Amino acid sequence: MSSTLIAVADTVFPSLDPALEALAAVEPELKIAADASVDAILAVAADAEALLVTYGQITADVIAGLNNCKVIGRFGIGIDNIDIQAATAKGITVTYAPVYCLDEVSDHAMALLLSLARKVTFGANLVSGGRWEMPAVVPIHRLRGRTLGLVGLGNIPQALVPKAQAFGIKIIAADPYCADEVFQRMDVEKVELDDMLARSDYVSVHAPLTPETEKMFNAEAFKKMKSNAFLINTARGPLVDIDDLAAALDAGEIAGAALDVLPSEPPGSDNPVVGRADVILTPHTGFYSEDALLDLQTTVASDVAKVLTGEEPKYPVKPR
Repeated sequence: MSSTLIAVADTVFPSLDPALEALAAVEPELKIAADASVDAILAVAADAEALLVTYGQITADVIAGLNNCKVIGRFGIGIDNIDIQAATAKGITVTYAPVYCLDEVSDHAMALLLSLARKVTFGANLVSGGRWEMPAVVPIHRLRGRTLGLVGLGNIPQALVPKAQAFGIKIIAADPYCADEVFQRMDVEKVELDDMLARSDYVSVHAPLTPETEKMFNAEAFKKMKSNAFLINTARGPLVDIDDLAAALDAGEIAGAALDVLPSEPPGSDNPVVGRADVILTPHTGFYSEDALLDLQTTVASDVAKVLTGEEPKYPVKPR
């Protein structure tokens, strides 16, 4: 069997050996783009039978230049960096990894919630600055009986629900696409978004990035939240309008936020939430564990191999 040319638009992995192992059946020959520009991607992908991508933008222009591609594999959960319609129109299957880091992201969201609730990061920073002052962290409220509002009830928030419930937290969620049976099975109250914003002590965002959800957390949304509520975002940075968040914090419309993702990463010097005592920032690490990275590579590469050998992939992206 001759080798199969597989292009890599971009990679964040220290090694692609797990992917190569999962692709062994097609005798892969990997070519990695010099950078994530259209020209650089097409320089290695124009005649490739498959394209692997992490954060690179696989636009209609890129897809138009793919002459032999059968499948695009996205190393990740979201697929907003791929023009799905253009790929579908050209007969290219798109696969992804919708369940690879459920534990990691839900753990991270819970860790951020706990840090906000108990003011762990705030207190640690006080001590590091030479201040041993319990009154400086007042007030702190008991977790049991508080309400966590979830924006979305997909795989990750479903993994978060029992973790929060173990602390005695009541869960409500806004997700018009999730079946009522899931809400009932998980003992989660189904509510409209505005009701969720008004009632929640903690709001955790788990929505996909679409034209409809971009900047869904804006000035109008923050005004609907409790003044002592906290926002947590481990989903997509552009779901939150950062300028409006800073203004809401300044105005006392909400109490604080914890963000693992930002609209622009890394943040620029003009980002208004960097360095604030009422905001916890982590550098887009919610997805990460050594185990998750292995799962990610093998899940996506295995599906790419299936497509190339005429089988049905386990996780195809279904065009809307």
